[in-house]
Amino acid sequence: MPEASERVRGILASMTLEEKAAQIVGYWLDQGGEVVAPMADEMATSDRSRSLAAITEHGIGHYTRVFGTRPVEPAARAAWLLEEQRRLVRETRLGIPALVHEECLTGLAAWKAATFPTPLAWGASFDPELVEEMASAIGDSMRELGVHQGLAPVLDVIRDPRWGRVDECIAEDPYVVGTIGTAFVRGLQSAGVHATLKHFLGYSGSVAGRNHAPVHAGPREVADVFVPPFEMAIRDGGAKSVMNSYAEIDGVPVASQPEILTTLLRDGLGFDGVVVADYFAVAFLEVMHAVAADRGEAAQLALEAGIDVELPSGDAYLEPLVARVASGALDERYVDRAVLRVLTQKEELGLLEPDAFDVEVPTEIDVDTPRHRDIARRLATESVVMLSNDGALPLAGSVERIALIGPNAERAEALQGCYSFANHVLAHHPGFENGFEIPTVAEALAAAAPEVEFEVAVGCEVDGDDRSRIDEAVRAAEGADVAVVVVGDQAGLFGRGSVGEGNDVESLDLPGVQRELVERVTATGTPVILVMLTGRPYAVEWAFDGPGMKPAAVLQAFFPGEEGGTAIADILLGRAAPSGRLPVSLPRSAGAQPYSYLRPVLGGPSDVTSTDPTPVRPFGFGLGYASFAYSGLVVDGEVASGGAFTASVTVENTSGVDGVEVVQLYGRDVVGSVTRPVAQLLGYARVAVAAGASRRVTFEVPTQRLAFSDRRMVRIVEPGDVEVWVGSHAEAAHAGADADAATGGVIRNERAARARNLPGMATPRARLSITGAVHEVSAQDARVVSVRVE
Repeated sequence: MPEASERVRGILASMTLEEKAAQIVGYWLDQGGEVVAPMADEMATSDRSRSLAAITEHGIGHYTRVFGTRPVEPAARAAWLLEEQRRLVRETRLGIPALVHEECLTGLAAWKAATFPTPLAWGASFDPELVEEMASAIGDSMRELGVHQGLAPVLDVIRDPRWGRVDECIAEDPYVVGTIGTAFVRGLQSAGVHATLKHFLGYSGSVAGRNHAPVHAGPREVADVFVPPFEMAIRDGGAKSVMNSYAEIDGVPVASQPEILTTLLRDGLGFDGVVVADYFAVAFLEVMHAVAADRGEAAQLALEAGIDVELPSGDAYLEPLVARVASGALDERYVDRAVLRVLTQKEELGLLEPDAFDVEVPTEIDVDTPRHRDIARRLATESVVMLSNDGALPLAGSVERIALIGPNAERAEALQGCYSFANHVLAHHPGFENGFEIPTVAEALAAAAPEVEFEVAVGCEVDGDDRSRIDEAVRAAEGADVAVVVVGDQAGLFGRGSVGEGNDVESLDLPGVQRELVERVTATGTPVILVMLTGRPYAVEWAFDGPGMKPAAVLQAFFPGEEGGTAIADILLGRAAPSGRLPVSLPRSAGAQPYSYLRPVLGGPSDVTSTDPTPVRPFGFGLGYASFAYSGLVVDGEVASGGAFTASVTVENTSGVDGVEVVQLYGRDVVGSVTRPVAQLLGYARVAVAAGASRRVTFEVPTQRLAFSDRRMVRIVEPGDVEVWVGSHAEAAHAGADADAATGGVIRNERAARARNLPGMATPRARLSITGAVHEVSAQDARVVSVRVE
């Protein structure tokens, strides 16, 4: 049984079985016909014929999305919630209030609340400190409204950009996911709101990038790619809650696997909080996985595996579970185990205190304050990635007429991710505005450059094959000094968009006829600045290489939030410099997926296959207005396995403008007992360097950053030689890694050479020797690289 206070154990001892069951389920107050969760229509169980008092006769564990299901005034709803909590305390036999949870992936998913950049933009910023600041602000808003738990962050490592939920993810590198995700956890929980890690485990490894598809990841990929971010967020961030994955791994649904949800999560990673079910995941054991004959058997499988709370409602954990216990099929101690965890969480949140609700709700609650907007603008600015620039950016002061073209130039929805309130909920409520300021790219540019004349032409929609307005866009470009073409995605759910949950794709071409629009406008000869507002990376090699005219510059913005339009305008006009880096490789084609920079030799280009997985722009890539040079790399020559080594490099700003460089430290095992990546990010740092100045950056790297699962599936640091270098992206020092490392040049080919011609720089490789015996990594070992900048 879990550890619990005397108070909590006393409550448990006094509970009936029905009261226990009520504490381990949620109730979705406003669930209706609006689909904001998978199969929500089919699974809807809210009983409108019964009063809330009758529904909560035995108490309730969670209230599901009190603010996040329909547009409600924040202060008024908070006042209602406070009175409802008081009623639960006053009228239910045990007097236990509800824990209230909400989505908060891009900010609190509530009407009028600030919308921040999507997690893929967090990864592009490479700035954990700013993400932590954002999460703290989100948590403050949630706590003010009476919300206790946030269903974020998503720690799934990107494996295939065809997956619709890529915009919810942080990066394709587990360490970047882990450090930035842990920062989010710390920020949210610093405000007194419990974070929920999603989705444990392996969810993003689905076949062909399809949502809810089987996962065929091997145990080493699970242990070395999918587990580390969760381990960091639990051990270093103290995460209080975890949500299960919908996935089945090698034929066994995660929701029914005690080996994952108990043995690995609790015994292996040290998690001691509450595991909540992804919405309807318990029932899905019956209706989608067919490993349970009915809801009662599904409840037993999930509860025994380690799911403590069924969300969003009690399809399985109420009557079916009670009947299962009463029949003797399920030992009641599993119910008690879950109830103890839930009550302990409520105690930690202060919900069991006698004066917990002796508060007053203000008549007005601002959930989009100047603090929110300042953070949103800074994070949006840091997340924009410049993929190419022939000198057209920043726009010169001589520009007098700009054509603003494209389906996303004038749409606020195009700035927001799938889990924003606008795209998640307001799509069902067309009569409601966002409830906060969110200037589009067109509006932000016009406000920032009032002296410039603008002509706006949509050209085409995000999706569909309507070409009727392309000619109008061409004419606008012909009469302009510069054309800014804003293309990309519309985030949505289950077919209501081009990206987002349930919006998986077979092609990685820009949706609809947007490529044709860009090429037609570019063919006019007017310089084109291509701005992509997307939730996934697209295959846009045509914008950089090949025949025909090319855009003069390309910016990538991953749903940058309410201040995204302003951030893009600032970068276009030179008021801010782009400093984002790709958190995921920019693919050459859909057919080459899945791909990761974190690959063995055989995962790269080769003369023995006609397919080319080489990305058009690699992980970590990004240009700026300043230029930099690296020199003087010094790496410890020897380190004991289980110890730490230092690597120092000088970063010089060789330009006449101030800038920020994202310094990336990479490593490579020369020989391993299992195949090892040709390049692995060991550490990173955002470093501001003034024009003409230089700074010395020192990384202190625990050798555990090079740990992997050996042939016994034990995580180890292996003695041997390691090559270490600093690069501006994952391919910057790639020459030699494929062709010269134990391959005799077999892998060298013109495709690989083309990849090596990318802009970028790297230091010569330094060699480090890890000495001593094999070190088996323990829970106490350090996982995070420390950085010193002088």
